[in-house]
Amino acid sequence: MDPELNYQSASMRLKHVVNRTPLTYHPRLSEKYECEIYLKREDLQLVRSYKLRGAYNMVGSLSKEQLERGVVCASAGNHAQGFAYSCSKLGVKGVVFMPEITPKQKVTQTEMFGNGKIEIILTGDTFDDCLHKSLSYTVENNMTFIPPFDDYRIIEGQGTVGVEILEDQPDIDVAIIPIGGGGIAAGVGNYLKSINPAIKIIGVEPAGAPSMTEALKADKPVTLNEINRFVDGAAVKRIGELTFTLCKDILEKVILIPEGKVCTTILKLYNEDAIVVEPAGALSVTSLDFCREEIKGKKVVCIVSGGNNDIDRMAEIKELSLLHEGLKHYFIVRFPQRPGALKLFVNEVLGPQDDITRFEFIKKTERERGPALVGIELQNAEDYDALLQRMRLHRFDVKEVNTDQTLFEYLI
Repeated sequence: MDPELNYQSASMRLKHVVNRTPLTYHPRLSEKYECEIYLKREDLQLVRSYKLRGAYNMVGSLSKEQLERGVVCASAGNHAQGFAYSCSKLGVKGVVFMPEITPKQKVTQTEMFGNGKIEIILTGDTFDDCLHKSLSYTVENNMTFIPPFDDYRIIEGQGTVGVEILEDQPDIDVAIIPIGGGGIAAGVGNYLKSINPAIKIIGVEPAGAPSMTEALKADKPVTLNEINRFVDGAAVKRIGELTFTLCKDILEKVILIPEGKVCTTILKLYNEDAIVVEPAGALSVTSLDFCREEIKGKKVVCIVSGGNNDIDRMAEIKELSLLHEGLKHYFIVRFPQRPGALKLFVNEVLGPQDDITRFEFIKKTERERGPALVGIELQNAEDYDALLQRMRLHRFDVKEVNTDQTLFEYLI
């Protein structure tokens, strides 16, 4: 264990602040994967994510002089809320920088947790713009910056999740941990390994933001040119310098998870277990399909890192899940110029359980004659080939939109 990390001190500092979240056995997942699956429910934390642990641990460890000058953070998500709660609890003046495009719900939540102790400054179109402004403000006002992951005090705070895990289940074999900036993987992973080196640590990243994966390939942090921001709690362009150093020797492997697969897990956890998770919070459970053999017969902990899921995103989550599972397909259809073509399409081309979920003619000047964008939802992914065959049999000119990324992004 790194000498800079003192998990027991962090645990004492956080003892009367954070919820000791449950480690719950999950019978259905355990049966499915032929092992013992436990969920570490950080979605039930006070601010609905583990981020409170690191933020409070760092703010609470500052000197009296630093606290009097105040603290600053940049975040549009869980770190901002953990930071705001910490400022309220400790009676410290805090300034939160958020991008101007931050959803109002997140701004309101942060204000609520700050309880009058924080100021929110909306600036810039991107997080990078926002971060630059926050760092300048920190220097100009002689305040202390509280980073989201790349600091020993943040890391040891997140590592207290691991302290609780081993207190509840001291004989675990595998820990599956989501990775964004790497703070919780570094903290929990190093603590678990320091107690039992035989524990396997598996990291999980969204496929669209593989910052740790690319850093491991290069043996140093690298900045990704572009990322998919859908899994917003883990969509980071560059892994932390410190977190990478702490993670590179303890990670058994890092699994990349398609964003659509994450959405399927979100819906299953909600529908089958009444558990509300955000996309990053679903990463560890989603990864189980990708490591079946490694976990078979083992005692496995999946860290459910957060539950701050905006209800307005549910339609998008369902759509991405259906697309990933092969149940939702879009086509550009040129209907034959003959009477009854649309009726033929509905009666003879669609299967008995297929649904048209979207239908619109693309050209405004050729309504009811030109090409149409058609969305079709299937009951079974295996029905897709038969649907295409019926389209060709009845001489419908069809282009599959799902297979053309540029066309899909433009039209859908």
